[in-house]
Amino acid sequence: MTTRLLPPAGPRRVLASAQLANSIGDGAYYVTSALYFTHVVGLAPARVGLGLTVAWAVGSLAGVPLGRLADRRGPRGTAVLLALATALAVASFLVVRGFVPFVVAACAYATAQSGLAAARQALLAGLVSAGERTGLLAYLQSTLNAGLAVGAALGGLALNAGTREAYLGVFALDAVSFVVCAGVLTRLPVVAPGPVRTHDALGVLRDRPYALVTLLNTVLLLRMPLLSLGLPLWIAERTDAPAWSVSALFVLNTGAVMAFQVRLAGGVTGLSSATRAVRWSGWLMLAACAVFALSAGASPWVAAGVLVAGAVLQVVAEMGQSAGSWLLSFELAPADRVGEYQGFFGTGVTVARTLGPLVLTSLLVGWGTPGWLLLGALTLAASYAMGPAARWAAGTRVRHELTQPVLAN
Repeated sequence: MTTRLLPPAGPRRVLASAQLANSIGDGAYYVTSALYFTHVVGLAPARVGLGLTVAWAVGSLAGVPLGRLADRRGPRGTAVLLALATALAVASFLVVRGFVPFVVAACAYATAQSGLAAARQALLAGLVSAGERTGLLAYLQSTLNAGLAVGAALGGLALNAGTREAYLGVFALDAVSFVVCAGVLTRLPVVAPGPVRTHDALGVLRDRPYALVTLLNTVLLLRMPLLSLGLPLWIAERTDAPAWSVSALFVLNTGAVMAFQVRLAGGVTGLSSATRAVRWSGWLMLAACAVFALSAGASPWVAAGVLVAGAVLQVVAEMGQSAGSWLLSFELAPADRVGEYQGFFGTGVTVARTLGPLVLTSLLVGWGTPGWLLLGALTLAASYAMGPAARWAAGTRVRHELTQPVLAN
């Protein structure tokens, strides 16, 4: 199992180790944060939701300039500083006792996390050849899932204890995990900053083809809250499946990604194979949505079996879409502006996490079977549009690199 989670020794394993370190803390944070902010800090649930929405909106805007900073000042040093900034932001939650300080701390946390993600991608691009990036990202995804699972188990212990000290311990663990992540990242070789190119202040925002690819990927990512929100609500409101089905589907998804993401990503080696993987993921997601819809009205055990079948289709679609989008996000970005472009591409995750709950609850709980089919059709349409958009972006990138002047550092 270790060989499936960690790549060969060297910079790639160091990157995976850093991912593992902070994902353990994040896993504990994710399962306890809502109750911590409401039960310990004393905020109303609506205020927590509002504060986090504002924070992630700010974080999504910060991703591009922080990614650009990684390109200009060097991704390793930027990633280390942002990991430490994330640790400080998490630690500040330990002393937050009001709504305004909570929003300030949450904005700092989301900003540092968004910038760290962009800087790490730029660091990866500087250390690993183009042909190896998708495979390494698959390893990182497997490592992420493993760390989140361990962290979630630790967070479960805190939830079971239910004490203020237990919650504070989880947040302290998350802060320490980012300090460890920063320390691990310092073991990587220094990646030199890219050459300075003349471009307007909007930068990547003027790259319409890449923006279209990012938009289509955001549509495909709307399924992100499916396991945490969409399916639990569907199971509770529309099916007679046993309550434990929710956790069973989560374990199935996490285990499948850990076991098969690396193997599946091995077939994604270029733009054509990446767009093909995304296109097939659209068909699989449509099939998964149709199968999920069949669970309504069935007996408890039949409904549980149907949900498992749908979850298998969904996780294969997820792995294919992830592998294809990873390659596209790197291949379609200028080589000297990977951090800036990854910061922009990463906003798709933030938007999906923000809009996904609203979209999924409206479609699945509100509309039922037609909602499932519409979600699947929307995913299929976006997956088919990805091919032409990627080809447009590839052509634009070549013309840009031929005409853009380089300035001395």
